[in-house]
Amino acid sequence: MPVYRQVGHIPTKRHIVFRNNDGKLYHEELFGTEGFSGVSSLVYHLNPPTMVREKGKPYSVRPKVAVEDNLQSRSYQSFNVKPEDDYIQSRKTLFVNDDMTIGIAAPRKSTNDYFFKNADADEMLFVHSGSGTLKTMYGSIPFEYGDYMIIPRGTVYQLNSKMKTITYSSLSRMVRLKHRNVIAINTDSILNTPHSANVISNYRKTWKLTMKKASS
Repeated sequence: MPVYRQVGHIPTKRHIVFRNNDGKLYHEELFGTEGFSGVSSLVYHLNPPTMVREKGKPYSVRPKVAVEDNLQSRSYQSFNVKPEDDYIQSRKTLFVNDDMTIGIAAPRKSTNDYFFKNADADEMLFVHSGSGTLKTMYGSIPFEYGDYMIIPRGTVYQLNSKMKTITYSSLSRMVRLKHRNVIAINTDSILNTPHSANVISNYRKTWKLTMKKASS
């Protein structure tokens, strides 16, 4: 059974004219990961999410497979991965198939100057060390050592953190949970959801969005 959740200022009913205190329209977006058949979120934006000032040049992050059809047992010293400043650049793929990608990341800095969106797959992050705040289009949620973070595909997010090491998984098939918004699951099996809808205080600022999308 879906869990209904309300955060922030919303209209009395769906799909109607909805204005802020200055008389400006909120921009409605129906966000889901299974088209119109699955659980969805109705999101109201201060600015149209379709506004784009400029488009950068794409580059490939497709992993190169070193060993095909592996049957040998291996020990991976993944905690020895070299840290990098940028969160995206620090993501190092260890295993990959048609359904998922598993890797390790050791970012030195928070992603304060851009947001990230994986348009292809749900993401699951496990925090091996460190803590911080996951900021999303649904609100913010704190995390610490031992937490899992489930981020549905298409979710725009930012990591404000002091993480040292995380394991990330990108799953092309759906992560089936009761909630379809961002969730953190800690080691005590407690489900936490974002607590604030005010993700960006200066909403008039232009933000950079880095998006992962397969070319085929």
